[in-house]
Amino acid sequence: MKKNLCALGLAIAVAIPAFAQAREVAFTTELQNYRGDGAYVVLYLTDASGTYQGTLWVAGEKSKYYKHLSGWARGSRLDPAEYDGLTGASVTSGRTLKITLNLEDSLIDSGYEVRVDSAVEDMRDIRADVVAPLTTEGSGKPVSGRGYVSSFTYDLQ
Repeated sequence: MKKNLCALGLAIAVAIPAFAQAREVAFTTELQNYRGDGAYVVLYLTDASGTYQGTLWVAGEKSKYYKHLSGWARGSRLDPAEYDGLTGASVTSGRTLKITLNLEDSLIDSGYEVRVDSAVEDMRDIRADVVAPLTTEGSGKPVSGRGYVSSFTYDLQ
């Protein structure tokens, strides 16, 4: 009996991801023109109460600077498991970061928000530079940043 329950549990664990629906989402983060080094930028998800749920992308490869992305750093506890494989080069003044990811449909129109923290060496760190509710209605609509981010857009595919 125990053997059958174990096999059934394994079969369910393998089958469940097949039922989950995912949607391709393109994120575009345009930076202001500023004087200074490349910006560290992180995109992450929070729930409706602002509680960290997961990392989407980190632009900037030197982890010693991640502590300056304070909202994300606090939520992720800077645990490498939260960002391994989700990093790329920093973004420079006036440039655009474009990434495309697959997100579960259950995250859309469910109170989740995409947040963007940004930081530039020897300049201000901007916690919640962008806060954008992850909704079907918000798809394709630019959101202005409060600091280094000029404009942020996500497009549901």
